[in-house]
Amino acid sequence: MPADYYDVLGVARDADESTIKRAYRQLARKYHPDVATDKVAAESHFKEINEAYEVLSDAQKRANYDRFGHAGVNGGVGDGGFGPFGAEGFGDIFDMFFGAARGGAQQRRSGPVRGSDLRYDVEITLEEAYAGTTRDITFRHLATCATCRGNGAEPGTLIVPCDRCGGTGIQRQVRQTPLGQFVTQTTCAKCAGDGQIVQTPCSTCRGRGRVEQEKSLQVRIPAGVDDGSRIRITGSGEAGMRGGGDGDLYVYLSIAPHAVFKRDGLDVLLDVAIAFPQAALGGEIMVRSLDGEIPLTLHPGTQSGSQYRLRGRGMPSVRGGAKGDELVTVHVVVPTRLSKRERELLEEYARAGGDQIEEKSFFDRVKDAFRAD
Repeated sequence: MPADYYDVLGVARDADESTIKRAYRQLARKYHPDVATDKVAAESHFKEINEAYEVLSDAQKRANYDRFGHAGVNGGVGDGGFGPFGAEGFGDIFDMFFGAARGGAQQRRSGPVRGSDLRYDVEITLEEAYAGTTRDITFRHLATCATCRGNGAEPGTLIVPCDRCGGTGIQRQVRQTPLGQFVTQTTCAKCAGDGQIVQTPCSTCRGRGRVEQEKSLQVRIPAGVDDGSRIRITGSGEAGMRGGGDGDLYVYLSIAPHAVFKRDGLDVLLDVAIAFPQAALGGEIMVRSLDGEIPLTLHPGTQSGSQYRLRGRGMPSVRGGAKGDELVTVHVVVPTRLSKRERELLEEYARAGGDQIEEKSFFDRVKDAFRAD
């Protein structure tokens, strides 16, 4: 006994048209013979699904089926068995499985093709990043062949349409299945999708239309660039094909580690060692910056680890305008060896401040007397 059409599609008897169509599409996608694992079973079930949908999607046939059952619709599918596909349904299902491939095959390779982009890595110093600089670079790329001007043919020879695909770049194959006729499209093997044949390939590029060449450029690096920045040089990548535009060259920048400075965004960081008297008394010292030495005024009583900000002495913004700051961290250095006079002065300083001084033994004083200053 034929299966109930509502059970086949898994819908209720009062389901509306959109529910029936949605259920059909889900089942058709699942049981299509071209995607199912068990193709024999899927083919039978797929045919049953089509039959059910053809009846339930037609208002008159559905009414007859609801009233008389299978007898009311003469067993269902006729006219070649493509019922639910029709002018619209078949196109929808075909696109569901073959749409992307079919669309890709129809895009002939004989159209313009843009050249590939290239990458070049350059390392600069922090000072160069601060002030800006220029670099001369040399690299190899594919350039348009000057002999054939990119068409791949020896000058004076013909480029003719491909006789296998008729100049379309596409080959069509018709396949008969129990469900009907299916058409697949593939790239033409003879012309590789170009749709045309070069009768006499260019002797310089061997028909490729491009040749490898060395190219030199001067790259301007603006002030303020950071590690990982890139500079785009339009049209300096690989040459395009068949009239396509040239690719671009991307120069990626890396900044070498600096022996003294560290960078934090637009700010630069510097560590400076100072003596105890400088920390205690304060005063002016000279510190390094990215554009030379500059004065820094220490406050009396500066503690080790204190930080001073020198405004506008950091990195410039690559967009112009503001500049960062230089942050100077001072570290008080404690001497490891003292002369006799230095020790006496420090002991006197300590007593004046009320500190307890450990007196030396007799033997230590004798050693100090004979120790060269």
